[in-house]
Amino acid sequence: MKISEAQAKVDHWIQTLGVRYFNELTNTAILMEEVGELARIMARRYGEQSEKESDRNKDLGDEMADILFVLCCLANQTGIDLTQALEKNLEKKTQRDAQRHLNNPKLTDGANQ
Repeated sequence: MKISEAQAKVDHWIQTLGVRYFNELTNTAILMEEVGELARIMARRYGEQSEKESDRNKDLGDEMADILFVLCCLANQTGIDLTQALEKNLEKKTQRDAQRHLNNPKLTDGANQ
């Protein structure tokens, strides 16, 4: 699915099943909540914290999809085409960081592997 298709599917879901979009501030708070849920699972599953029994069966893909859903809501509400925004962002990163990461010994010497 293309990003534009995801935005359209989210909009269709909101219009047909969700009644209406929550306002932008509410959706921003929901986005932060969803990111926090993912962060908690990542910290416990891949970090140094002990994983809670209630988190052991959490689906990371589902948690990431929750984030993408709310991000699509916010983009739709604010008139952002996420495909164009991502393309522009990647171009910015490419120009800014073309050599930066290649010259970072923390990334290239295997220290973090």
